[in-house]
Amino acid sequence: MKNHRFKPELLAPAGNFEKLEIAIHYGADAVYLAGKDFSLRNFSGNFSDQQLADAMVLAKKHHVKVYLACNVYSRNNEHQALKDFLAKVKKIGPDAIIIADPGVIFLAKQIIPEIDIHLSTQANTTNLHAVKFWHESGIKRVNLARELSLNEIRQTCDDSPIETETFIHGAMCISYSGRCLLSSCLSGRDSNRGLCSHPCRWKYSVVEELRPNEYHPLMEDSRGSYIFNSKDLCMIEHIPQLIDAGITSLKIEGRMKGINYLASVVKTYRNAIDAYMDNPLEYQTDPHWHDELYQVFHRAYSTGFYFDGSDQQLPNYKNEHKGKIHSFIGKILTQKKSGGYVVGIRNKLCIGDEVEVISPVGLPKRIKVVELLNLDGELLENAHPNTKVILKIGIECQPNDIVRKI
Repeated sequence: MKNHRFKPELLAPAGNFEKLEIAIHYGADAVYLAGKDFSLRNFSGNFSDQQLADAMVLAKKHHVKVYLACNVYSRNNEHQALKDFLAKVKKIGPDAIIIADPGVIFLAKQIIPEIDIHLSTQANTTNLHAVKFWHESGIKRVNLARELSLNEIRQTCDDSPIETETFIHGAMCISYSGRCLLSSCLSGRDSNRGLCSHPCRWKYSVVEELRPNEYHPLMEDSRGSYIFNSKDLCMIEHIPQLIDAGITSLKIEGRMKGINYLASVVKTYRNAIDAYMDNPLEYQTDPHWHDELYQVFHRAYSTGFYFDGSDQQLPNYKNEHKGKIHSFIGKILTQKKSGGYVVGIRNKLCIGDEVEVISPVGLPKRIKVVELLNLDGELLENAHPNTKVILKIGIECQPNDIVRKI
């Protein structure tokens, strides 16, 4: 058996350039992002060609790796467009490209042989022989199927000739390795091509054919039934088991999530991984980590398929959403020489509000807002969304720190 006590990579989503900055600020070792084409998250904003080039410069400056998603299942009429896209990827030079389709792998090996290929979870790799097959096909890393238990993952990592990656936090698709036809059938939007309309989150009821106006919820819930609605994954209480299993990269889901979510989740897992690696014998889950992950908007948490227990794999029948105990106010932009910080405001802030600032290290810092100024130095009673204000607070902050209202 391999010695698995090496430090895993923390891999964070970056749906746009601002989210990239936040992921880097809060401690990601690597990020995954996408261009405007051939990604499974067409509605996350994504990066223009110039932004991809700029992203590489920023990431390299902070010693963060960049993995570019090209994980759609392609069609014949896209052959030339894919070749053109891969030629752009060659110029951009990411650390790896994430692919699911063997046809795209075929093209990538021809056009960008110098760039590592990471196999997407869409390829549903569930066993060691499949990992060895992909190794012989030139794959550098495999994102293992979410259907695997931790024991199965550990067994695979023991003898895997290549790097492994698993999701540890975020939304989970109810379909097999994320390959779903519901969206295509019900709304004409192909989830395997980045256009998912999330019909698994819709409300469903039973209707008897001869009684078209009588709707019968499948659960005793006046809002309807959520028979396909999966819980969110949260593995913060199992960091030692994940690291000891020998997983190369621990991945956070959420290219379409906001920067408030991203800051909390990346910071929390960064702190947990570092704490375990620094002192594994005395490691304990910090209650503040659990509290922090409950601040952000989420569905009921579970451990997915990592451990036995059907209750962890049951759908989120009540469609419960939790979190938002704190209201996201905005982001620190710069520090003023005259004192205070320029904040990009996303939600209303008033004099007298209590806020907290979340920085990469340490607990959130709380303070009462006693002075707000506009950029001309004039006093304000409140600050409105999509404006910039000077926030006078007597605590130390950094650009990209998140401000929340208590």
